[in-house]
This record gives sequence, structure tokens and C-alpha cells, in this order.
Amino acid sequence: MKSGTLFVTGTDTGAGKTRVACALIRQARAEGVKVLGWKPVASGCTPTPQGLRNDDALALQEAAATTEPYELLNPYAYEPAIAPHLAAKLAGREIRTQELDRVYAELKRRYELIVVEGAGGWRVPLGETWTLGAWASEHEWPVLMVVGMRLGCLNHALLTAETVARDTQLAGWVANVLPPEMDLLEENIATLAERIAAPSWGRIACGAQDFYSSGASSSRM
Repeated sequence: MKSGTLFVTGTDTGAGKTRVACALIRQARAEGVKVLGWKPVASGCTPTPQGLRNDDALALQEAAATTEPYELLNPYAYEPAIAPHLAAKLAGREIRTQELDRVYAELKRRYELIVVEGAGGWRVPLGETWTLGAWASEHEWPVLMVVGMRLGCLNHALLTAETVARDTQLAGWVANVLPPEMDLLEENIATLAERIAAPSWGRIACGAQDFYSSGASSSRM
């Protein structure tokens, strides 16, 4: 999809969501799509004179070369590197989905494509009643799953794929090769391809920034 919204989730924290989201944004820009990367909620932010800043959100901002105010690109930023709902409780600033919806609606008016990067995995809580996945599902956004290729990824990926597909549309998945490269990498990727109904959008090789497979294009979104 050259227009619309794509939600990027991961099999776990550190799976490579930002890496994949930035690659998608760069490809969309190369195809002439007006695209924005959006990090609705982020913990593990750094205090700066301008306020809290998150490395992932800044990477998305750079990939899209946008001049949007940081506060729109990352509406909820928390300093502790802990689960967002716990960070929100410590900060005394509750994550309100209504506020996220308001910011999203504002941004959507200005961009053809918004790549939304989640926080952690699909079931990460936003508060007592909401999870990030439930919020994304309410919007019926297609989801791209990033699999961090390391020991244990098969179980994490298959459980995540099953859950996402039950909640909303799993548009595809990407194999993000993490250092050090895992044993039997090709066999593990083949195992995932056999068991995940959604198509593979390719992989990002260890140390690379962009997709290894030409199949990963914004035209597939």
C-alpha cells in the first residue's frame, strides 16, 4: 500500500522494529511516497534541553527527513527503560488512547503513508485495560512482524503471528538477522516460512540497513 498505515511489531524487545521501520520509510521515500515514521509510546528516553528524546523515534525522524515537532512524532516519552505502562505510572502521566488517536488523525492528513512502530511486543500493556496490540487492532491497521533471528525466535514468532492474525491482519514478516549470526540461520528462516501463513517481506542481513530481498517494497504494504 502506497497510502495508509502500517503497524510494525516485534517478537520481543530488541527484535529490530526500528531497523525495519526505517528501511521501509527509506524505500517509500525512494518511490516518491510522502511517508512518516511514528513512535506513539517510548520508554528509555534521554533527557535533553528540549525534553525527553528516544533514539528509535529520532531514527524514524531522520529516515523520513521530516520537520514535524518531536512531540507529535513521539507523544508519550518516558525516561525509565521499563514497560511503558509502568513508566507512565511512575511519571504520573497516563497513556491515553484518545490523545494518540488525536495526534494520528492530525498526522494522517499530511502524509500518504504512516509507519507506526510499536513498543516491545504485541501484547505490551498501555494501562490497566489497553494493550498496544488492541489499540492497533481497533484501527484495523495491517501489521508487519519483525522477527529477531536468535535462539528462541521460532516460538516467539509463531506465537506472535498467531495472536496478531487472530486480532487483525498480519500483512507479512521480516527476518532481522542479529549479531552474532545464529546457528542454522537459513534453516530457521525456512521453518518460519513453512509455518507462518503471511508472506515474508524479506530479511535484513546482519549489519545491513536495508532489505536483502527485493520483495520488501512499499508497494507490498
